[in-house]
Amino acid sequence: MKEVRWGIIGCGDVTEKKSGPAFQMTADSSLAAVMRRNGDLARDYAERHGVPAWYDKAEDLIQDENVNAVYIATPPGFHKEYTMMAAEAGKPVYVEKPMALNTRECEEMAAFCAEKKVPLYVAYYRRTLPRFLKVKELLESGVIGDVRFVTMQHTQPLAEKDENGEWPWRLQPEVSGGGLFFDLASHTLDLFDYLLGPVRDVTGFARNQAGAYPVEDTVSGAFLFENGAAGTGIWNFSSYKKEDVNRIVGTKGEIIFSSFDEEPVTLRTETETKNYIIEQPQPIQRYLIQAVVEELTGKGTTAPSTGETALRTNRVMDELVKDYYKQGL
Repeated sequence: MKEVRWGIIGCGDVTEKKSGPAFQMTADSSLAAVMRRNGDLARDYAERHGVPAWYDKAEDLIQDENVNAVYIATPPGFHKEYTMMAAEAGKPVYVEKPMALNTRECEEMAAFCAEKKVPLYVAYYRRTLPRFLKVKELLESGVIGDVRFVTMQHTQPLAEKDENGEWPWRLQPEVSGGGLFFDLASHTLDLFDYLLGPVRDVTGFARNQAGAYPVEDTVSGAFLFENGAAGTGIWNFSSYKKEDVNRIVGTKGEIIFSSFDEEPVTLRTETETKNYIIEQPQPIQRYLIQAVVEELTGKGTTAPSTGETALRTNRVMDELVKDYYKQGL
C-alpha cells in the first residue's frame, strides 16, 4: 500500500480520543469511512472528524472501494464476525482488545486471516508506549539482574448501572467475554507477555464475591513464564479503593509501575531509587497505529501486537476464569 485508507466499524467513545485521531495524523494514513448501527451517530462522527463517508452497515463499509484496511472498535462479541468479513474482502484488520470473546474465537480469527493472507493486528497499544518501553529497556540492561518473580494487582470499587438501569456492556459476558477482568486485566497480561515473554503455565480462581452482577468480580492466579520467572496476579472489582501496581523483582533490584495510572516508573536497587516520569502520548494509540501503517506500507518492521500475540493473552485469561465459567470461555 502507498496509503492506508481506514474504515472504522463501531465509531464509539474509544475512537473519539484514543484511536480515531491517530489515523488522521499518521503519515500515509487517512480515515475514509466510519460505520455505526445508528446512522445518525455515524454521520455526526463523520462530519465532526472530516471523514468522507459513513454507513450504518458493516458490510457496506467493508465493500467501500476507498477503504483498504478495517479497524474494528466494537465490543468483543462482534470482533470475530467483522474480522472474518474484512479478511474475506482481503483487507487488513486492526481489532480492539481483547481480541475476541474467548480463545476459540481468537484461534478461528487468526487461522482465517492466515488463510486469506490478511494481516491481523490487535490494539494492545501499551507495547509501544514510551513508559513501558522504558521498563523493557531497564529489564534488558540487566540493572535488576535476573528476573525472579512478578506481581500484578488491580482493584477498584463496584461498577454502577447506567442511566437506564442497565449494567455496562463490559459486564455483559455475551458481548464482553466476562467481567471487567477481560477489559482491564487483558492490558496488563499482554504487557507482561511483551516484557517477559509468553506464559508457559497458569492456574487461577475466579469468584463473584459481591454478588452485584452475574459475572466474576475477583480473579487470582499464578503464572510461570517460559523464561522461568514466577508470577502472581489479583484483580478485584468490588474493593473499597482503586489501586493498580505491578512489580518485577530480580536478583539485584525491582521495577514498580502502573498499567493505567499516571505514576512514575520506579527502579529500586540496594544502592538507589530512581523515578522516571514519562507522559503518555495523545492519542494514546498513536504509536501502535503508526507501527501498523509503517508495516502495511513497507516502511517499517512488524508491528508488535498481532493476532498471534493477542491469542496468547486470551488463553491466559480463559485459564484464570475457567473454574467460574464451568464450560470454559
